[in-house]
Amino acid sequence: MRCVIARYPFDLTRTGVLASMKGVRPELVTGESVTIGRRRYPVRQVGQVITRQDPRDFTAGEVRRAMTRLGFTCHDRPQAAPVGVGGPTPLQVASALLGGADPGEV
Repeated sequence: MRCVIARYPFDLTRTGVLASMKGVRPELVTGESVTIGRRRYPVRQVGQVITRQDPRDFTAGEVRRAMTRLGFTCHDRPQAAPVGVGGPTPLQVASALLGGADPGEV
């Protein structure tokens, strides 16, 4: 499939992308991501590997469109956990350490 990323044309195939990403360790996902094989990669990391360009030269949207057209599953930015879910906040812990309320009670 022919696509344009950062004003340069690329002929990408699903097997070519799989081969390029083989052995590449995924970075921490903080924004949009794509599942390639069994791993979830940041979209910009995938773009950097398959185009050999600096990630500042292209947008995540350009790479995401290309990966979607090749049949890969793309994901939006991960949702942040709501405040208060998963235990006491650092402020509650500090207050308890200083003799305030028990962090589990607040």
